[in-house]
Amino acid sequence: MKLVWSPETASKAYLDTVKSCEVFQEPSVAEVVSAMAAGWNAGLVVETWSRGGEIATSVGLAVAAHHTGGRHVCIVLDEESREEYAEGMRQFGRSACEMIVGDAEEAMDGLEGIDFLVVDCKGNNDEFGRVIRAAKLGERGAVLVCKNASSRGGSDCRWSSVLDGRSRVVRSVFLPVGKGLDIAHVGAKGGRTGGGKGRSRWIKRFDQDSGEEVVIRK
Repeated sequence: MKLVWSPETASKAYLDTVKSCEVFQEPSVAEVVSAMAAGWNAGLVVETWSRGGEIATSVGLAVAAHHTGGRHVCIVLDEESREEYAEGMRQFGRSACEMIVGDAEEAMDGLEGIDFLVVDCKGNNDEFGRVIRAAKLGERGAVLVCKNASSRGGSDCRWSSVLDGRSRVVRSVFLPVGKGLDIAHVGAKGGRTGGGKGRSRWIKRFDQDSGEEVVIRK
């Protein structure tokens, strides 16, 4: 099996994100990633988010997950980030998704079968590469998105270097949306794309529906 594009679902998610974010001019990052995640029928959508970051993109991913019936997970570094993210989502009239508090690279250990991954680059290509290589991508393939990617540009060569040859890049594109979106569609392949053992860390998971908190050591 492989990811199959659904224009109808993509269109619905795009329009719902426009309404939710009240952006009625040129397309923003939120609408683009929402349409893509929904159009590829992503079952597991994962994003990384840092304090002061844009919330609209997260709203778009939440909309996409609603349309696909998928799981939306956000990884934040610390408690302050978690609280800021949750408050930002509330301002858009949405509950925060499932959240993981801890190092993004380490958090990937507990996430199997990622279909759609959004990582905030912010000029830190080393951190971006470590997170991508640690991700356990879905058997159907996956769509990888580097947000704030103006410094990266877009090419198969760059993505192949990040993936270290462990996943085949089907196609890639750089979109001048927001501060740049570098996007790659990688082919179907089960298992881990890379990663390795690092320092042991505590990671907390929050289920926003039940309020349950789970603390695990990686």
